[in-house]
Amino acid sequence: MTALLASVRSADEAFDAANAGADLIDLKEPSAGALGGVAIGDIARIVRELRARYAVRPISATIGDFPNDALDEITSRVLDVAATGVDYVKVGVSPGVAASVCLRHLAGLPAAVVPVLLSDDGIDRKLFALAARLGFVGIVFDTANKNGRTLFDCVDVGDLVYCVADARSRGIMTAVAGSLGWGDLDSIRMVAPDIAGFRGALCDGPHGRMGRLDPVRVEKWVQALRAAVVV
Repeated sequence: MTALLASVRSADEAFDAANAGADLIDLKEPSAGALGGVAIGDIARIVRELRARYAVRPISATIGDFPNDALDEITSRVLDVAATGVDYVKVGVSPGVAASVCLRHLAGLPAAVVPVLLSDDGIDRKLFALAARLGFVGIVFDTANKNGRTLFDCVDVGDLVYCVADARSRGIMTAVAGSLGWGDLDSIRMVAPDIAGFRGALCDGPHGRMGRLDPVRVEKWVQALRAAVVV
């Protein structure tokens, strides 16, 4: 079964998502970019409040959008986010210059880092292979540009199936994200990642990922990911 990760920007959204059955709570500020970071103090407060009611519900948080070569800034932010008590710290890695150096650096940090491989131009199989060899607890496939194209519009599904299967054989969690919607449900089921992450599809109103998380939508997605067919 694929678990549902709900990206939230506030304590109210976090509790709404958890109450509606989201399997993982992900702290992210969509107005600050694809992987926009929530303020450290807010992350710490939300983690404390969630832990008081949902002691074992996994929580992740993004560090914000940084270029691959901003290693000092990335390190500082990773350590600050990890110190809030989250289970996983998500860091975006773009293909190209300094990507492999960035991955190796992340693997050496004293935190449960999960690299987010930004795949707007397809999956970089070599970059994935390096991430898999480095032994991260999980790997996410996502998109940087939130322009209406979903992850499945950007990648070769065969590549994604291969990477998910390879990661699973190594005991590495996999997640897919990137403007996913109802039209991607069959593809999610076919790829069968451990986790599917959503923001815009869980929000009400016309503003997509900038809108307010709707717990009814969270519940519908949880049910759909657990069901054999859409009702």
